[in-house]
Amino acid sequence: MTPQQLLALSLLLAAAGLLLWAGSLFWRLRRSAHASHRVQHVLQQTHSAKTVATNMANAAPFPGFTGMPSTTSNGRDNLLLNPLAGDGQANTQEALAAQLQAPAWLDTGVAKALLAEEDRKLLDQAGVSLRTGSALFVASRAILAIALPLLGIMLLGTGGTKTLMVGFFGFGLGIMLPKWYVRSKAARRRNQVVEELPLFVDLLRLLQGVGLSIDQSLQILATEFGSVLRVLSGELRLANQLYANGRTREQSFQRLANLSADDDMTAVVSLLVQVDRHGGAVQEPLNQFGIRLREKRQASFKEKIGQITVKMTGVMVLTLLPALLVITAGPGFMAVIRSLSKMGGQ
Repeated sequence: MTPQQLLALSLLLAAAGLLLWAGSLFWRLRRSAHASHRVQHVLQQTHSAKTVATNMANAAPFPGFTGMPSTTSNGRDNLLLNPLAGDGQANTQEALAAQLQAPAWLDTGVAKALLAEEDRKLLDQAGVSLRTGSALFVASRAILAIALPLLGIMLLGTGGTKTLMVGFFGFGLGIMLPKWYVRSKAARRRNQVVEELPLFVDLLRLLQGVGLSIDQSLQILATEFGSVLRVLSGELRLANQLYANGRTREQSFQRLANLSADDDMTAVVSLLVQVDRHGGAVQEPLNQFGIRLREKRQASFKEKIGQITVKMTGVMVLTLLPALLVITAGPGFMAVIRSLSKMGGQ
């Protein structure tokens, strides 16, 4: 066998081994997800049984009492009376922590090298669950690192240095493509948070103005305004669940503080943490902060308009200047040409 055939055979064997490894990763992930779903289902059933037993024990009979109170009451009233009640109450702190952490087997061997700490932060900022998304990220990196060199060698052929160059660039591209995709998704999500932040501050100030507490305001923002706060509503829902399961307000907001592309979200989180810890009025600081955000947004709009004006100047020079020269200087050139032709005729 020639050296090229041996190289191709070794790459094929490596690809087969990698596919087997990826299959084992997906099998472990499926087992873990199935076990987590079963545990969550059992916990929900246990919590429901405890709630029913507590209600029956606390229900005092009175004249005209006909049985258990209706369970079809207005959910919004219950939400206002108890903002930490709801779907998040059935999830335990361990289940939520598991969703925010990568599986343990990704911290060993080759998987740990393919999922660095920076990659975990990018997945977190991109809104990808570390429990499921990290395994897909590692598997895609490993598969592309083998598939792209093989594809390049099959398309471009083999031949000494050429094979090494194609294999090297294909391997590097396969390793970096998933990271570039996740980084672009995280950047779009951070920019979306910057766009949603002024509306979030205004809505929070409005809810505080009608007499709701911080917990009630955050719960309503997470559940009722998901159509306008597409990113922040999900992060607030997760923060409320963590806070309801025993985390401090600062710990539950840590993920939200690291999400934005600037320091404005960090300032809002710090304000909410201070109010939750020490108390005090939050409506006026939110009003001033909202005004500053609007002024900052107007300044960014003016900067973008200035950049567009400069770009349009170049477009106008390239497109309108030739036509303008023809219209304005055309008659003059024609007159000069006629004069020169008459002088040549004489």
